[in-house]
Amino acid sequence: MDLVPENDSTESVREILSRARAEVGKVIIGQEEVIDYSLIAIFTGNHILVEGVPGVAKTLLVRTLARVLGAEFSRIQFTPDLMPSDITGTNIFNLQEGAFHLVKGPIFTSFLLADEINRAPAKTQSALLQAMQERQVTIDGVTHELPDSFTVFATQNPIEYEGTYPLPEAQKDRFLLRVEMDYPREEEEKKLAHQSLGQETPEKILESEAVQPVLTREKIASMRQALESITVKEELVSYVVDLIRKSRDLDSIQVGAGPRATQALLLSSRAVAAIEGRDFVTPDDIRRMAHSVLSHRIVLRPEYEIEGVTVAEAIQKLIEAVAVPR
Repeated sequence: MDLVPENDSTESVREILSRARAEVGKVIIGQEEVIDYSLIAIFTGNHILVEGVPGVAKTLLVRTLARVLGAEFSRIQFTPDLMPSDITGTNIFNLQEGAFHLVKGPIFTSFLLADEINRAPAKTQSALLQAMQERQVTIDGVTHELPDSFTVFATQNPIEYEGTYPLPEAQKDRFLLRVEMDYPREEEEKKLAHQSLGQETPEKILESEAVQPVLTREKIASMRQALESITVKEELVSYVVDLIRKSRDLDSIQVGAGPRATQALLLSSRAVAAIEGRDFVTPDDIRRMAHSVLSHRIVLRPEYEIEGVTVAEAIQKLIEAVAVPR
């Protein structure tokens, strides 16, 4: 039986997203915003950059999403000695057959967790660029296709930068969203503590039949098409363009957001409307997504950083500087 009707309505999209959130919530305690933003990245066909300290369940989140959405999952631990071929794969010569055979790397999957991506040098990081943009991998001059549902979940540790290689602006721009995965709230951490003392740890729940898939890899494409039916009025398109262009003129911002940010803000706002069960986008949807869309795309002027101005404050000032359409 199809999990997504042929003629997807906004209500059916909302129902499926709601079921996906509920299934993920059986394993991941709290982190509702991160779950929502991960679903937004997946269903808009994009990628997400997750920042969080060790132990807040970043890996478990992606494994759970893969299980719930019926997708394959691979994880790469980025280290300084990681080579591009460790990600993409390589051709190995078979002596018996006298021919080369491709040994595929972990990038040949649907959901790829690039753990601590900034610990690998730029040459290795760049192995992801073609895959993220074109969903293709070129090995020894031969191009191989990746699944349409290919999604990169890259993580960074926000408190430990020694021995790391900051992501270049071109690569950060390929992530639809940047989201912070913070510590759980007190009641959530108590619940996790009780689970750890019993048999129902989050890892065991994930491996059990308690977590059910709500989609298949093939149906993710249908969900993406359904989002196209959500209306974005012309004045809201102009509002998004004005926000992005204003980021290039604000005194505190040295490098503003590019055109890809305009696309990201429109796509993510559409997905938020679907999560809320609406078939139209509102200014609040756009303002809600502005921080996650822009936080990794703008660069502050050094003199403002010295004064203690944060990226979040600059984005908030940007939002307040652009008139909201009535």
